[in-house]
Amino acid sequence: MARTRLAYRCDQCGEATPKWQGQCPACGAWNSLGEEGVAVRPAPVPGRATPVRELGAVALDEEPRLTTGLAEFDRVLGGGLVPGSVILIGGEPGIGKSTLALQSAAAMAGQLPVLYATGEESLAQVGLRARRLGLSGAPLALVAETSVEQIVAACLGRGTRVLVVDSIQTMASDQSGSAPGSVSQLREATARLVAFAKQSATAVIVIGHVTREGTIAGPRVLEHLVDTVLYFESDLGSRYRLVRAVKNRFGAANEIGVFAMGEQGLREVRNPSAIFLSRHEEPVPGSVVLVTREGSRPLLVELQALVDESRAQQPRRVAVGFDNNRLALLLAVLHRHAGLALGAHDVFINVVGGVSIAETAADLAVLLAVASSVDGRPLPVDAIAFGELGLGGELRPIPFGEERLREAAKHGFRRAIVPRANVPKKAIPDLAVAGAATIADALALAWPERRG
Repeated sequence: MARTRLAYRCDQCGEATPKWQGQCPACGAWNSLGEEGVAVRPAPVPGRATPVRELGAVALDEEPRLTTGLAEFDRVLGGGLVPGSVILIGGEPGIGKSTLALQSAAAMAGQLPVLYATGEESLAQVGLRARRLGLSGAPLALVAETSVEQIVAACLGRGTRVLVVDSIQTMASDQSGSAPGSVSQLREATARLVAFAKQSATAVIVIGHVTREGTIAGPRVLEHLVDTVLYFESDLGSRYRLVRAVKNRFGAANEIGVFAMGEQGLREVRNPSAIFLSRHEEPVPGSVVLVTREGSRPLLVELQALVDESRAQQPRRVAVGFDNNRLALLLAVLHRHAGLALGAHDVFINVVGGVSIAETAADLAVLLAVASSVDGRPLPVDAIAFGELGLGGELRPIPFGEERLREAAKHGFRRAIVPRANVPKKAIPDLAVAGAATIADALALAWPERRG
């Protein structure tokens, strides 16, 4: 029989200590240690050994993925749900986590057994939400339960292929004596669901809340237990939602799916460049279109720059959707290798649409937008730019350059300024591609009057 002892676990990092302290010794958080019961199990008695198999003898018959009924959701997952996988969906309250899970569960219920387990709402509340989304007629099984063991038993009794748990913070396992939502219960309940998924080849979708810092509530151990972690992203007041994969054992990480929230729930956005790209009727100084890449998809976004004389002793460098430290580095290179001094100016950078750009392919577009704002001379409305900038002022090639150029041509752009090594060997129809070796060359290509 297992016996129980008391321990104190940090609700920020999950570290356990035998005595209560005001400050967690691991992460330094104050008043974060909570009491919990820890089961002390006796040492196992040696028994029959687990069978061992050679790698070459393992069966590699790949089961087909389960489509969710939402193409953008399938894209983020890497092509659909893998049987036996566990997917964790996180996001702020009201952003659309439960809506996405209910819509996909209702779509799959017509093809295979699906169980939707809710611990936050009653069955009547889930039914009202389904009616509002137009899903009342879906053959979806519902259960209002907070015990993980009871939910697993219900799945086994119905031969469930897909299980949705809303949410993991309300679930409790009999293996832990802590209250639901505690670090111990989160870890124990998730581990129980993971074990069930692997043993029964059931795909499990788990919804999790996020903290004010934007991470899954509780320690990051939950993200290590599951196979895929998806985060909802959205600007305040925006109707568009981005679902980003930050971890995926069965697909590309950093893949995104784009949805629009409406009265009928989440609607797929098949051409996301249309919402992030606003084509001006007339050329506007400080505006440059960039072809970035999110996961496996090229995406056209507009970069805007505003340069103004500073009235403070320390000029401001503000970037929204772009790294501030990277901006300071680029401005130093612009001064040293292109002769454009901005030490007495405030520089503001904005990525339109709320997209955050982390790749270095945006370097050239940022500096072209800054130079355009300083001189008041716009780039043509049908021009795009991308490229990485080195500290020596050289432009370095970026991956998937030809794919980005073809995406720009598909959206009607006719000119491109890129690193010389990214100029395709075979011309792209209706797109004139100019290659530059340095930032000074790129500025001269954009504004020939600057040459010399």
